[in-house]
Order: sequence, then structure tokens, then C-alpha cells
Amino acid sequence: MDFVKKMLTAYEKQFGEIIPVRFVIFLFVGGINTLFGYGIFALFIFLKLHYILASTISTIMGILFNFKTTGVIVFKNNDNGLLWKFFLVYGISFCIGLVYLYIMNQMKISNYISGAIWLLPGGIVGYTLQRLLVFKPKKTPIMNGTGMD
Repeated sequence: MDFVKKMLTAYEKQFGEIIPVRFVIFLFVGGINTLFGYGIFALFIFLKLHYILASTISTIMGILFNFKTTGVIVFKNNDNGLLWKFFLVYGISFCIGLVYLYIMNQMKISNYISGAIWLLPGGIVGYTLQRLLVFKPKKTPIMNGTGMD
């Protein structure tokens, strides 16, 4: 754990003003969350569940897993009472993504390319909404300015 802390501290000194370390952690945790959600989906498909059921169950399990990992690891918050806000943010992010895909489709841009382009902006939208609406920073008189407040 000391190694990770040293790496994050070094990153913060070099690049923290450009991209906050908390956002980098958010992206890393998002990768873990994606692997988890897809792993559950793939397992259910392997077990011969219908794709709609596999997708529905894996999405719900994925959101619950994401809530805990994002809350605890990224935002240092273990409050289960925020789950409904987390689901709401997922819904808002989903709708924004659909509008983006609709616009890209109208412009005749491939869904593969559109989806790939949306990865970073979608991550920024998700992070921002979660930080502002779900895991709000605690009000303190002095913030340490590191992005890890």
C-alpha cells in the first residue's frame, strides 16, 4: 500500500493541477468495475441464461458493486443511504450518453467509434455527477488542495 501511496503522491506533484488524482483513481476503479460487470454477464451467458436476464442481473449487480468501490475507494464514503442517488446518477449519465449516441447516429458516425469517443467524456460526466450529487465533498474550513480531500 505504501507503493501505491508513493505513486499517487508523485503523480499529484507532477500532474495534480491538470488532472486530479481522485479522477485517476476513479478511472482505475471504473476499469475494475467494468471487468466485474462484464464477468458477471459472461458467467450468466455461459450458464445459459437469456441475454436479457443476464444483462439485467449483471447491470444491477454491477451498479451495486460500483457503488461500494467508487464510494469507498474513490470518495472515501461508506454511506449506503446514498445508493438511490447513485442509481439516479447512473440514469442521468445513461440518458446523456443516449442523446450523444443519437446525435452521432444522425451524423452517420459509426456506433463503435461513437462509443469509443464517449468513454472519456462519459467518465468525466459520471465522475462529476457522482462528486456533486452523490459523494459531495464535506465542507471544511481549509481544503488541502490535493484533489484527495
